[in-house]
Amino acid sequence: MNRIVLGVDIGGSHISSALIDLTNKVEIENSWSRAKINSKGPANEIIADWANTMEESMRVCSVRPSKISIAMPGPMDYGKGICKIKDQDKYNSFYNLNIKEMLSDCLNIETSKINFFNDAACFLKGEVYSGSLSGFDKAIGITLGTGLGTSCFSNGNAVDANLWKMPFLNGIAEDYISTSWFIKRYFELNGIIVKDVKDLIDNHSGCALFTQVFKEFSENLANFLHKFIKKEMPFAAVIGGNIANAEAYFLKDTREHLAHCMGYSFPIRISTLGERAMLIGAGSS
Repeated sequence: MNRIVLGVDIGGSHISSALIDLTNKVEIENSWSRAKINSKGPANEIIADWANTMEESMRVCSVRPSKISIAMPGPMDYGKGICKIKDQDKYNSFYNLNIKEMLSDCLNIETSKINFFNDAACFLKGEVYSGSLSGFDKAIGITLGTGLGTSCFSNGNAVDANLWKMPFLNGIAEDYISTSWFIKRYFELNGIIVKDVKDLIDNHSGCALFTQVFKEFSENLANFLHKFIKKEMPFAAVIGGNIANAEAYFLKDTREHLAHCMGYSFPIRISTLGERAMLIGAGSS
């Protein structure tokens, strides 16, 4: 039986893909491929760019993958492969189109071998499958970046928890746990506009207000995790996304705040697979 699959991660401005050996739970050497995507372009051009990246990965192996598993943000009818994204400044040209059929035509692969999955769920599935949460059978995942991604894993299945819009403080969770919060809060404190968290660290880490911003973020994240944990009762949590790269500035405080809320230390791990978690999670689904 062919145990080689193509895992794909489609983001707002990129696509990455790699062949995954499910028998050994590893990425096949030299199969990693990544490309920037103009997500505001016409659908046929985007599909062609996606297909080129996938073909580049598949060329390194003489055996055609048994399936193509794609991690993609919603909203989407994942079973049918119909995109429902609109008014998000990305992939608007795909609205109500069947991406599964379009890729099938472009790659000359049966539609039955092309499957779509929620990207947040794939992140967590990958970390449980062969990453930082390997061995845990009930867990939650959070991706910290432009937005807030949340997912749950139980009984071998990962699903989108969709908690970005959960009521939190004076708004919703994503208002306080995302790149936009850092930009807004730092501007409120000293009138300086930063591009993102990396810019904040690279150019303002010596400022006293820098410490205050990360202290507030740590408390926000811990309080959100506390609510998430009470809702799902997992055994561990994993954090990924671009903001996770700044763990040195918030993770210790987050763990301490959470321990204070819960009365005991709860396992919080940083993703070990990084971007590849999506590919492996999709491939293993």
